[in-house]
Amino acid sequence: MKKRVVSMELLRIIAMMMVVMLHYLGKGKLLEPLTGEISVNGYTAWVIESFSIVAVNVYMLISGYFLVNSRFRISRVIELVCQVLFYTILVEVVLVALGFVGKDVLTLNRLLEIVFPLQMEHYWFITAYIIMYLFSPILSTAVQNMEQKQLRNVILLLLVFFSLSKSVLPVQLMIDRKGYDCIWFICVFLVAAYIRRYGLSYFEKGKNRGWICYVAGILGIMAVTLVVRFVYLKTGSLDHFVGSAFHYNHIFNLLAAVGLFYAFLRMDIPADKLMSKLICRVAPYTLGVYLLHEQIDMRNLWPGWLGVSSEGNVLLFAGRALFAVLTVFVVGILVDMLRMTVFQLVTKRFVNDSKK
Repeated sequence: MKKRVVSMELLRIIAMMMVVMLHYLGKGKLLEPLTGEISVNGYTAWVIESFSIVAVNVYMLISGYFLVNSRFRISRVIELVCQVLFYTILVEVVLVALGFVGKDVLTLNRLLEIVFPLQMEHYWFITAYIIMYLFSPILSTAVQNMEQKQLRNVILLLLVFFSLSKSVLPVQLMIDRKGYDCIWFICVFLVAAYIRRYGLSYFEKGKNRGWICYVAGILGIMAVTLVVRFVYLKTGSLDHFVGSAFHYNHIFNLLAAVGLFYAFLRMDIPADKLMSKLICRVAPYTLGVYLLHEQIDMRNLWPGWLGVSSEGNVLLFAGRALFAVLTVFVVGILVDMLRMTVFQLVTKRFVNDSKK
């Protein structure tokens, strides 16, 4: 594999760990309300949240970067749907069988969420991703046939409409879904496609500029949050705007994500090293980590299993969080490896039977 690809696979792994961290903090109720008093560990949680919040945009930048030059495959959609159904159905069966989920939970609506996960947004990310992927051939063709200036202007207008406006206007915009939708994924796809075709001159002039942009974006998120929080505590206004910098479509979030993406894009990681081979071996299973720990009933159970707590000093608090993330990640990778083995055996059996 190319050196740069290894760096992208490493970033894919880190991004998924960030996703798990976001869910650990959120589902574990460790993010104390920004509109009230915040403890030391509460501030620690929000700092960790700040550095991790770029995960979704980073994941989409990686996808868009490679998809723009890839051939659309309907088989990829089918594979992804089968992978999703494996987790929505099988995990639910296991949780019910082991008594972690009562049978009374299996209402008609819950069954629909399990059997029709895309339509019911069991995983909002997967629903948005698949819709974006279905549009990717059209988007890729447009990117290939547009002049650089045209593409740049389209992206800038989209970002003004869907990102910059919500980042600076202290009002609730009706079109704002906070980045939890396919429209935002399409915007990020186009940014990644532009990077793939033309690059960004600022980042090409130095290897550290990506890191600078990442840190600057994170500091921007923190600064906006602290300023708006101060205004709210003094005046009681802008309560809906306090946490807006943590939305996926906030301009500082996107800038930080692009910075981190470019930092890894510019990395030189030897492909023949043992660690590189391990990275490339693990990376394809990262989506399984998300599908396992975010299954509709699992998502509220695993934080308790891992003993989420806001007690203790900062080091203990951060250490517990890191341990939980690593545990969920490793278990998720192993489970998805098992799933892949099962899928391969079933596919092989099906192919052999069809030849008879």
